[in-house]
Amino acid sequence: MSKHVFSRSPGHRLPLVVRGTGAELFDEDGRCYLDGSGGAVVNSIGHGVTEVVDAIAAQAAAVAYVHGTAFGSEALDAYADELAPLLPVDDPRIYPVSGGSEAVETAIKLARAYHLGRGQNRSVIIGRQGSYHGNTRGALDVSGRAGLRAPYLPWLGHAFHTTTPYEYRCPFPDVHPGGCAVRHAEHLDRVITQIGPDQVAAFIAEPVSGAALGACVPPAEYWPAIAEVCRAHGVLVIADEVMTGFGRTGRWFACEHWGLRPDILVAAKGAASGYWPLGLTVCSGEVYDTVAASVFTHGFTYSHHPVGAAAGRAVLGVLRDLVPTVADRGRDLGLALHRELSAHWAVGDIRGIGLLRAVELVRDRDTRQPFPRRDRIAEQIIAAAKAKGLLLYHATGNTNGHDGDLLLFGPPLVVTPEQVRDMSHRCATAIHDVLGP
Repeated sequence: MSKHVFSRSPGHRLPLVVRGTGAELFDEDGRCYLDGSGGAVVNSIGHGVTEVVDAIAAQAAAVAYVHGTAFGSEALDAYADELAPLLPVDDPRIYPVSGGSEAVETAIKLARAYHLGRGQNRSVIIGRQGSYHGNTRGALDVSGRAGLRAPYLPWLGHAFHTTTPYEYRCPFPDVHPGGCAVRHAEHLDRVITQIGPDQVAAFIAEPVSGAALGACVPPAEYWPAIAEVCRAHGVLVIADEVMTGFGRTGRWFACEHWGLRPDILVAAKGAASGYWPLGLTVCSGEVYDTVAASVFTHGFTYSHHPVGAAAGRAVLGVLRDLVPTVADRGRDLGLALHRELSAHWAVGDIRGIGLLRAVELVRDRDTRQPFPRRDRIAEQIIAAAKAKGLLLYHATGNTNGHDGDLLLFGPPLVVTPEQVRDMSHRCATAIHDVLGP
């Protein structure tokens, strides 16, 4: 490994990856790894899909870059027209960027611009406790993940935060499970009222909490109740589908599970499945028309990139065959994880939807007490799994912003039933190696 690379894992020698195919990766020594997490739940179509590579090469050969204020491109027009019918947004307008954080930054600025266009000086964005929306400053501010925010708190503080549906640790145990969705909506309503409805521009949340809280699926009544509160106050709904979009949960977008039609939707990860840095901010026709009639002061050098559009369109073509299989494969993964792990003393919860699943580890199953952060349990298990040829994603701090350990599964959608069983078994043996039987 070159000493000139600023590594994401300083002090650790990482193996060099040389190729991938399907749900498998191979290092310089020829060792095979099962990709149980698609990297950071990014790769949806699998590794080594040559038609996507060919589409990228063809567009780059024709024209690699133009500035989005100077030219449109056939690649972008074609991609937007194919994607639009799949989006759970009314009369969708697509603003392509380079990743999830950029998409969120675009969305919160767009919400502000919308209200300005209507003559309202609304600026406050409400996020949720324990959430994650990206690492740029605006995205980090609307996030509620304490550990990531802590070093940068002097730069943050404009956003407000409300409760999150975290069913394993519901903040409203007195009414759980039947009444907690209403409580969440009531709490959001109080937050908006306390701030002042004429100050609140938007509410942002993941339809299913991703890495930060580990595939937390909300109660069925949650999103209808939340949307009703937002509509009553004229607050825009921003759905963060960076991790859940493009088939990950068994629908094209997770919003569809609850009939949610957000005003703005952000996506990335699966949109280009890692083959190109691509994020998307999508707004409704109403939002677009309002902003277009005034001024949207915003832009990125690499937005509206023709090669990115070609990559996204090629990935979309592959996903059309894969998305219908996700619900069945997700059930396979859920059953395999329960079969392998549900009896282990340190496994508190196994949850998720489609091919987004999480295992929450606890020190005591009866009290749900987490392991102390100093024990670095998730990191130990991730390392043990990697030694067994299984790649997983992990998160920490889910319990109280500091303690808590999660293992996240988000394999490529091409994963086979046999690979699903193998992943679950290797995960179980890694947990046994670190924590005992």
